[in-house]
This record gives sequence, structure tokens and C-alpha cells, in this order.
Amino acid sequence: MKPILSLVAALVLAAPVLAHEVTVGDLQIIHPYIPQPAASAKAAGGFMAIVNNGTEADRLIGVESDMAMKSEVHESKVDANGVGTMTHVEFIEIPPGQTVNLERGGYHVMFMGLKENLTEGEMRKATLIFEKAGPVEVEFQIEAPMGMGEMGQSGMDHSKMGHGSGG
Repeated sequence: MKPILSLVAALVLAAPVLAHEVTVGDLQIIHPYIPQPAASAKAAGGFMAIVNNGTEADRLIGVESDMAMKSEVHESKVDANGVGTMTHVEFIEIPPGQTVNLERGGYHVMFMGLKENLTEGEMRKATLIFEKAGPVEVEFQIEAPMGMGEMGQSGMDHSKMGHGSGG
């Protein structure tokens, strides 16, 4: 009986961590997470879904965090020749009644000049800055590392983006 109670307690306590979200006004930020970067990594990508339940568009215009020297909103693209690029964008449009996914290979938050290692299971605070909704505090869950060859581990060359120690 005791093992069953322990299992139930563990599941109940883990549920909020597995699917966390923040709602502010018409915006819902669902499951912000960062795949655990290598211990030597100087940068990490942050991902989430942003739902706009309102009737007017909003824009994600920035991000602030103490975990890195610099944090920006980025977009990754692959051209017709298979060459991947990542660029800073001024904003991500969140249309009314729509969901925008910040995911691998597309829009994402970039944390550059990491100040310390990010460890799977941790929660790290950041502030998303929206044009209309203003600053929204969220916690990024550090999840299992991505496989080799995916953005964040070895597939994307961040060296030309100034993602080193100083940004």
C-alpha cells in the first residue's frame, strides 16, 4: 500500500511541472522549456506555445533573464540549398485567435552567454516582453538534451552570432 501512495503522491506533485503555463490577459504561454545544453555550451534555445485568445494581435518584442548575459528573440530558417541560418528578429506577431509555436527550426528565444550550467529538472525564471500585454514572468523547465545534430547541441553554428561569453 505504501508504494502505491508514494507513486500517487509523486504523480500529483509532478503534474504541474510537466505542463506549466501562464495566462496574462488574453495571452496564454504554454510550457516554456529549454533542452539541457552541453555543460560547455555558451547558448541555449527556449521554446513554448503562445496562444492569443483576444481580438487584437500582440507581439513578443523581447526577453530578459538572469541566466544569460544576453537574451533575444530569434528565427531559424533553412534555405533551398539546405543552409541553416539564425537571425535576431524585432518581434514575433501573435495574431488574435491563433497559437504561435516557438519551436526547433523556427521562432525561439535565444539565451546567449550562459552564466552557469542548466541542469535537467530545474526551473529558470525569465520575463517575456509583449508590446501590449507588457512583461510576463515565466519559468523555463530544463528538459532532457536534444539529440546530436539538432539546434542547440551541434547542428547550428552559433559562433558567428556572437553567442559566446560576451554576446
